Amino acid sequence: MIDWLTSFWESLTLGRVLFAAGLFAVSVVVSILIVAVVIVKIPANYFSSHYQQDFLPNSSWLTRWGAVIAKNVVGAILVLAGIVMLIGPGQGILTILIGLVLMDIPGKRPLEARIIKRPAILSAANSLRARYNKEPLILD
Repeated sequence: MIDWLTSFWESLTLGRVLFAAGLFAVSVVVSILIVAVVIVKIPANYFSSHYQQDFLPNSSWLTRWGAVIAKNVVGAILVLAGIVMLIGPGQGILTILIGLVLMDIPGKRPLEARIIKRPAILSAANSLRARYNKEPLILD
């Protein structure tokens, strides 16, 4: 283990460090853009217990399943990016929330509700929605 760390440390160059930093910066910017789009586009009653989801209702099964798979992959990537942003700069909790919103996993609704009910998260989401003339999120 120590040998691996030593060889890794010795192999670091300025170019590799700058590449990694640039990749990290691009992923943070892309994640923030995705978070902003999803927060603005979701219905105001999404976090209400009365919300009924109907994803692509007039599409063929192939289109629907392809979109569901893509949506879950993007959601998983956002959850992982959010976990990384908890350590580094960025809006980690909000990114995790958006990843969970996109994913179709059992038991996600109570977790989403617990995250969005945090005052700082709800305030940030509603101020972003207000900037684009969307009504605030409705919670139960």
